[in-house]
Amino acid sequence: MRIGEVIGSVTLNRAYPSLAGASFRLTIPLTLDELAGDARPQGETIVVYDELGAGPGSRIAFSEGAEAAQPFYPEVKPIDAYNAAILDKVQLTTKRNHDDTAAPRAESRT
Repeated sequence: MRIGEVIGSVTLNRAYPSLAGASFRLTIPLTLDELAGDARPQGETIVVYDELGAGPGSRIAFSEGAEAAQPFYPEVKPIDAYNAAILDKVQLTTKRNHDDTAAPRAESRT
């Protein structure tokens, strides 16, 4: 699961019948530095299947690959990325490793 920011929508003129009732969102996956606000999002945009109603500027948690279609099994949905949650807040903390070096850790609440 990854965190990304919605930057737009995709409009289809035809869709696979099982995709009715949802939207496709253009999403930029975020790195830890981008989540912390230390860098501007620079990743390549991906298209995410969204049944939750995320809008531009929303932070979402999404899964990719075969795992993205698993919530719909046995129904077939031809998707590669699925919006699993709209994140209200993302809180970043640091956690000490065994060798006392700080390692960043992301926590989120939906």
